[in-house]
Amino acid sequence: MRLTDFWQRMADHFGAAYADSFARDHVMSQLGGRTVHEALRDGWEAKDVWRGVCAAMEIPESRR
Repeated sequence: MRLTDFWQRMADHFGAAYADSFARDHVMSQLGGRTVHEALRDGWEAKDVWRGVCAAMEIPESRR
């Protein structure tokens, strides 16, 4: 998954205004105690970060 696709999915789910705030502030155990920004910075693949977000936020399978 390209980063542009990842950020579009984040905006689609959380809204454009909230997606970056969520990515910056919400620490998730699914990302090893990291935020989205930290996981991406630490070299996680965008698809794995998206899967972690989906699991943490219980995003329905149809929206993944």
